[in-house]
Formats: sequence, structure tokens, C-alpha cells
Amino acid sequence: MEEFKSFKEFYPFYLSQHQDCYCRALHFIGSLLVIAVLLVAFITLNAYWLIAAPVVGYGFAWVGHFYFEKNKPATFKYPWYSFLGDWVMFKDILLGRLK
Repeated sequence: MEEFKSFKEFYPFYLSQHQDCYCRALHFIGSLLVIAVLLVAFITLNAYWLIAAPVVGYGFAWVGHFYFEKNKPATFKYPWYSFLGDWVMFKDILLGRLK
């Protein structure tokens, strides 16, 4: 298992595991749905919605990996860096830095 000393060192590896446009799109959709679920939980003050957040977020992402990217999600080896990578990639796609 490769060791990364920082997120800055990890992020290029993370992007290399997300080269397929469908995989990236599914990650983006999953992250967007996580934001929506968190907003619904906050607006309704119903904590049960919080159960749905990881299901939609990781569900969409893992479909992207297993069906399009054909690799294992980085979450399994690098859970915290991968979680941060999801949100940095979401921001980069939103700002047009990634396709």
C-alpha cells in the first residue's frame, strides 16, 4: 500500500482513480445528493435523513468505480483522504477545473 504524507501528495493519485467521465459524473451527482439530503435533514429537523447521506454519496461513487472505472474505490485504502478528495473533486468540477 502506497503511503501519502499529505493530501496534496494524495490528490493526483485520487484523480488517477477517477479518469472515466461517467465515474466523475456519478461522484458529482452523489455529492450533490449528499448536500440535498443534509439540507432536508436540517430543514425538517429529522435526523433519520442523515442515514441517507452516505448511502447516496457512496452508492453513486461506487457504481462509478465498479461499472465504469473498473477499479476499487480509494475509500477502502485511504478513507479520510478519499473523503476529502470527493469534495475537492466536486469543487473542481463545479468550478470547471475538471471535466
